[in-house]
This record gives sequence, C-alpha cells and structure tokens, in this order.
Amino acid sequence: MDTSLESENTATFITHRVVPYAREIVFDAFARPEVLARWWGPKGFTNTFEVFEFKPGGLWKFVMHGPDGSNHANESVFLKVDAPSSIVIQHISPPHFILTISLEAEEGGTRIDWVHQFEEAAVAERIRHIVEPANEQNLDRLEAALRAAR
Repeated sequence: MDTSLESENTATFITHRVVPYAREIVFDAFARPEVLARWWGPKGFTNTFEVFEFKPGGLWKFVMHGPDGSNHANESVFLKVDAPSSIVIQHISPPHFILTISLEAEEGGTRIDWVHQFEEAAVAERIRHIVEPANEQNLDRLEAALRAAR
C-alpha cells in the first residue's frame, strides 16, 4: 500500500494495492451493484444506489450514509468500462474528480491502481486529510468483500 499526492494544474491522489484475487474477480466486485454497495466508501459508510448503469456513458447515482447519520448524494458517469482491466468514473457532483481504477494481473493476484484526480488542486489540498485515508479504507473494504465472497 502506498498513497501519494502529485500536484500540477490538478491534484491527483494515487493509491496502490495488491490483492490475492484474479482481476476478473476484483472487476466483478465493481460491476455488481449489490456487491459494490456493500463495500464502496470509507469505513462505517453504507450506500443506497438509485441508478447504476455500468457501461460507458452510464449514470451512477447513489447516497452514501455516514456512520454519524449524515447523507451524501453522489452522481457520477462511467467514462470507461473495460472488463477486466479498467474503470474510469467522472464524479459530476461536487467535488469534481475523475477516478481511474486499473487492474493488472500479477503473480498470485491483482494490482489495483486507484488514481483520484481532482479538477481543482485547492479543493484536493483542502480535503486531502479525508481523501487519503478514505481511499485506503475503500480498498480495505474491497478486500474484505472479496474475502467474504470466497
């Protein structure tokens, strides 16, 4: 695991993880809304999906429910869905970002590259303290969901 921030005109958070599952299995955890809803988001969050069109140009609308009872509406568009290697999601509700998830087969598993590119560097810097641990927690929850499915 490692997380870093690169800043140019945009701010990009990059998180890597290797999991002991074939990339088809990892990809499936993104493609199946009933599975994705169980693990998406930071620790303690749950999700209610309203629309989930897992295809290029497809809409993804959902509400993340925080452990404190807060609700966070999210709307995104899938820019790319390339099974089993990559998914690109444009978050169209604020804060604006593009999330690129790449899955690369490695011996004994799959390397996940989670690249979270914000439209505005100032916004990314302001929420860095949330995004960096949240990205790690998201991947922790993905791993737990994959383990539970075995």
